[in-house]
Amino acid sequence: MSVNSADGPEQVDVVLVKAGRTKIRYTGELLADDGTRVAVRAPWAGSGVRDFGFVRFDPGDVFTEYYWRDRWYAVKEVRTATGTLKGWYCDITRPAVRSGQELVVEDLDLDLWRSADGADIRRLDEDEFADSGLAGTDPEAAAAALAALDELETLARGGDFAALLA
Repeated sequence: MSVNSADGPEQVDVVLVKAGRTKIRYTGELLADDGTRVAVRAPWAGSGVRDFGFVRFDPGDVFTEYYWRDRWYAVKEVRTATGTLKGWYCDITRPAVRSGQELVVEDLDLDLWRSADGADIRRLDEDEFADSGLAGTDPEAAAAALAALDELETLARGGDFAALLA
């Protein structure tokens, strides 16, 4: 379902929580919410440039973000200000929770990057995940997080990654 009103597109506050603390909060345009998946479009919310070595997020970049209430990940399509696709940054998270105008997502440290051409697919931050201690404090969540990372990597490497976002 598309979400627009006479006053323009509906806005939603995306709240990314990590280790019980708000890591970042930003406002985006709510594109759709079908009860299971929420889609949001927002400009790069970081301060300045973030260069990972394999991709750079710049002021003006636009993120179309997909969050699920029943999956342990979020997928963020990254484009330049002129619309050129850079790729997809995938966060492993607990399922998203939307309450009114707020969408809360808990980051579980693991990430996956898939370049626009699909040639560069990499798992990220596995050391941070191990250091988080989640496996000891919440083994079921840790297992779900690892399974989600495996699922995303399989889709990125040849599964139907595009269908995930259709």
